Amino acid sequence: MKIAKEFHWDMGHRLPEHFGKCKNIHGHTYRMIVELEGNVLDSGMVMDYYDLKKIVLPIIEELDHAFMVYKEDKEIIQFLDKLNSKKVIVGFQSTVENICRYMLSKLKAANLPSNIDTLRVKIYETLDDYAEDEIKLVS
Repeated sequence: MKIAKEFHWDMGHRLPEHFGKCKNIHGHTYRMIVELEGNVLDSGMVMDYYDLKKIVLPIIEELDHAFMVYKEDKEIIQFLDKLNSKKVIVGFQSTVENICRYMLSKLKAANLPSNIDTLRVKIYETLDDYAEDEIKLVS
């Protein structure tokens, strides 16, 4: 059985090595769909959506209205520090593909119930651009 829940947040970033407009400071309203596959429990659920929200919302809160910045982008880090702006410093360029992997690793670390065998994340950066990846939790 598969269940899914959608989440949203607003976040700024830039891709300093990009050849086009994305090298500039800008932001997106990200849309993330979290899918869980696994056995239905005696409760009749794969996982209670309330419990899924308790796992995902603290991660979203860390990112919402923040600027995701690559740890080597020292100019932007100094700029954000000077403005006392909310930031998330990461060890990767903030492409939607890397943000997708980041979210997968955060959710995997959240200790999902043992009946969940597949975790899938799809993140839309715009209305029509997204990245999707999954992790098998049991072998």
